[in-house]
Amino acid sequence: MSENNELECLDLTEVLQVRRDKLSALVEAGNNPFEITTFQQSQHCNEILEDFEGFEGKSVSIAGRLMQKRIMGKASFANLQDKSGSIQLYVRKDELGEEPYAAFKQMDMGDIIGIKGEVFRTHAGEISIKAKEVTLLSKSLQVLPEKYHGLKDTDLRYRQRYVDLIVNPEVKQAFIIRSKAIAAIREYLDNLDFLEVETPILNTIAGGTTARPFKTHHNALDIDMFLRIAPELYLKRLIVGGLERVYELGRMFRNEGMSVKHNPEFTMMEVYQAYTNYEGMMELTEGMLSFVAQKTLGTTKMMYQGEEIDLAPPWQRKTMLDAVLEYSGVDFKTLDRAEALAIAKEKHLPIKDSFTWGDVLSLFFEEFVEPKLMQPTFIYDYPIELSPLAKRSVSQPDMAERFEIFITGREFGNAYSELNDPIDQKERFVAQVAKRDSGDDEAMMMDEDYVIALEYGMPPTGGLGIGIDRFVMLLTDAASIRDVLLFPTMKPVGR
Repeated sequence: MSENNELECLDLTEVLQVRRDKLSALVEAGNNPFEITTFQQSQHCNEILEDFEGFEGKSVSIAGRLMQKRIMGKASFANLQDKSGSIQLYVRKDELGEEPYAAFKQMDMGDIIGIKGEVFRTHAGEISIKAKEVTLLSKSLQVLPEKYHGLKDTDLRYRQRYVDLIVNPEVKQAFIIRSKAIAAIREYLDNLDFLEVETPILNTIAGGTTARPFKTHHNALDIDMFLRIAPELYLKRLIVGGLERVYELGRMFRNEGMSVKHNPEFTMMEVYQAYTNYEGMMELTEGMLSFVAQKTLGTTKMMYQGEEIDLAPPWQRKTMLDAVLEYSGVDFKTLDRAEALAIAKEKHLPIKDSFTWGDVLSLFFEEFVEPKLMQPTFIYDYPIELSPLAKRSVSQPDMAERFEIFITGREFGNAYSELNDPIDQKERFVAQVAKRDSGDDEAMMMDEDYVIALEYGMPPTGGLGIGIDRFVMLLTDAASIRDVLLFPTMKPVGR
């Protein structure tokens, strides 16, 4: 019976029972593979493949997963896969001895093995290892997907990421890129004298943005708490405290809908710099994201879903008003609230009676502009009522010094000239609380301590938040956010 994909089956099949029988025989013979605690690796596969001349004829010791096995009488070929790649094994009865060779023939695809042997090139020209010793380090009791079919069911891939990583090498590469991208972000900011910090994940107030939080209960204190939706208000407290340049990379939690662009648990990078504004944050953003692309991909250009994207500075810059006029033909500079609502009704946009002029402008932007912004673009100057933590524009009191980053028709980040006026900030919190009381469960809560912090004095400050998951989607040409999360949020099976 061939070993096919029985991963989702909880009952033991005939194939699975054969594997357990093999394990029982090994244990009875005193060869329990799960009792082995260590194996000394001298190299990984790709080190040998990339420097064959340096390793030819030399003894090596490698370990990994048995992925293929072709038995041919007294000699066999197999493939071993480790974290770096895969290499061919040449296993001969005369080299191992009769009993070890028989034991090798009993090994299954998916078993973890250790190999000691000599590097050589076969007559067909393939770099290989001639095995001198083969050690079973761990028995695989499940069956990997067939070689030519792989693990294609996306739901199963996300639930069983461990199998996905084994059988789909491109998946492993995506997460290597993710790790390198995060390291490059840290390198860029550290070189600019930013200090990485950590702030609480459990909050008594869900603040820093407008979003629905996850709620929990602290038993010892007997109080309700929230998983953080943003670290912003804590990080700006540190600016008040004189740290001047701080950033945090960490998990955020928002109790919102799920889609190819949204996961309720996600990674955010937030950075705050004293004595600059949102224009300084634009320069920081261009420099950092182009640096990360160059560091991880070797270029600022990449293909995303068939479209070439170039992160090299300078990026396009448009005000929200100008962008809406350009793509919709509607000039909001000349409209009051009633006129804006009337035009929105004419265009059959989903409006509410509570909408302000700024709400309608934002709706027009989402409908007519956002999907068109494929190349990196800064959209700046937002309605003040949509930006409760941003500094008011001196020249346009109804607008805030705020920008968002758009690439591939979606938002990647958000930034402000941070509001440091405690009186104005408290008034905006009050307005948010009124929205919350009227049924908007995404509106902000009052944070009295943050207002007190501002009363001690916060210097002019620029702040920036970037969604790491969406950025990694761009770097890896991933269509879904779940493709760049090792363990995305999933509904339990059967629910």
